[in-house]
Amino acid sequence: MSEIQIRLGTRGSPLALAQAHMVAAALEAAHGWKKGAVAIHTVKTSGDRIQDRPLADVGGKALWTKELDVALLAGDTDISVHSMKDVESERPDILVIAAMLPRADVRDRLIGAESIAALAAGATVGTSSPRRAAQLRGKRPDLNIVTLRGNVDTRLAKRESGEVDATLLAAAGLDRLGRKDVGSTIGVDEMLPAPAQGAVGIECRGDDKRVVELLKAIDHRDTHAAVMAERAYTRALGGTCHSPVAALAIVDGDRVDFRCELLSEDGAERIDGRARFAVGDVDGPAALAREMLADAPASIRLLFEA
Repeated sequence: MSEIQIRLGTRGSPLALAQAHMVAAALEAAHGWKKGAVAIHTVKTSGDRIQDRPLADVGGKALWTKELDVALLAGDTDISVHSMKDVESERPDILVIAAMLPRADVRDRLIGAESIAALAAGATVGTSSPRRAAQLRGKRPDLNIVTLRGNVDTRLAKRESGEVDATLLAAAGLDRLGRKDVGSTIGVDEMLPAPAQGAVGIECRGDDKRVVELLKAIDHRDTHAAVMAERAYTRALGGTCHSPVAALAIVDGDRVDFRCELLSEDGAERIDGRARFAVGDVDGPAALAREMLADAPASIRLLFEA
């Protein structure tokens, strides 16, 4: 049995475990450790237990992280692996996102139709994402949007059973589960993704210098810079999980091309932003967020006020 070098905390969903094994393999390869040197500890989170209500109604994104945080802060684990789009903007000061794996496909996939335009009139579409719901309503006001929670398999099964006519899932998650052929990909010009979609982050205690150094070996610079810009934007917006927001940063050399979108809940009103920033600049995206909110109609602005 290999000597354990790092204890990794993760949620227990199939996707979370797939991502945890990706991180473990990356660390073992980077440091020449034997397989098993990264020990994976599964932690059941509140978000996994509560499946009958929208997350925003019962605590928001913190439901995916708080039990992992407790284990990490107690020293029971050395790192936590997260889908970055599920990590709330404000994190405990003692914790740091020390590394990110290379970003996967940022796009959404539609399961149940070839395109949004091809959905039948009045079709029922299940999603737990306020962003996806608002974007769909803006394009197709006739659709019946309902809350659909659960892991990837659960949501696909509900679509297969006819509980909903269609659903949207992240292409990255489907790909990581070996389902590259499931669904029709929606381009970012049609549906701008959630901030940090497709990115896997590794968090540790900031004072654990050994682990911080070990994680540097697997940190993907461009992904990290892009996601931190997107997170700076959402942090400056404030708001809750009810607030529909999309953002995508793409690193081009030493610059970041940044696109973003705020929507009313019904998708009828939308404000778009686009700018270029230096890599590592988080003040620029934050300033853009504040400018957009100041210019936004009340139907959008009120969604981001505490």
